[in-house]
Amino acid sequence: MKHWKALAAALLVPLALAACLFVPGKFTSVMTVHADRSFTYSYKGEVIAVDLAGQMTKAMGGFAAAFSNTSDDATNTAAPDTSPEDAAKEKAEQDAKYREIAAQLVKEAGYTVVEYRGDGKFYVEYAISGVLTHNFVFPYNQDTGLLFPFVAIELRGKDQVRIKAPAFAKQRDGDNSMGASEEASANLDGTFTLITDAEIVSQNQEEGAKPVAAGKSITWKVSPTSEDAPTAMLRVKGI
Repeated sequence: MKHWKALAAALLVPLALAACLFVPGKFTSVMTVHADRSFTYSYKGEVIAVDLAGQMTKAMGGFAAAFSNTSDDATNTAAPDTSPEDAAKEKAEQDAKYREIAAQLVKEAGYTVVEYRGDGKFYVEYAISGVLTHNFVFPYNQDTGLLFPFVAIELRGKDQVRIKAPAFAKQRDGDNSMGASEEASANLDGTFTLITDAEIVSQNQEEGAKPVAAGKSITWKVSPTSEDAPTAMLRVKGI
């Protein structure tokens, strides 16, 4: 039985390095990309922390118990339940960690509001402008673990850019390393709007682009059942 405990512990080691997955909740997000490569991006709404380490700990505990129950010393292998005191302590520690993340994040360029509101839920207001001479990803912060991109812009060749929002769609098993796909998608509720005066080479919103004062607009409505990540390819000024 001991070797199953050792295996479970070994499998949990990587989770110490990536304990949480940060995903969207209720939000409004707008990306404006001009033909001259200038852009503006904003996100206003919830960011929710999914406790991957906690989920995997429970799963591996059950995995180890299932095998240990077949061993000769099965009567001595039952893992004790977490006491209310321990659970309260763990929650307080997690909340303190999240409040520290909020304090660090609000210091970054673009963030005007970052509030931790409890139960793994943050409220964020973010807006930034720039020129697309390089790729762009939101959010990205190695210190806080914000590594799973909500929105990314990739430069393709000399005169095209691809906008994709992988977090604004249902997460399939394998889309994140911990397999927390159902919980990662459960709270999705928002809209992602792309506004551009550049040529739209392709996009995957079935209603298509609509004319607006600034050019054309595409809006994707996002929910837990959204299957395809919002994606568009634009032709812009060459570099």
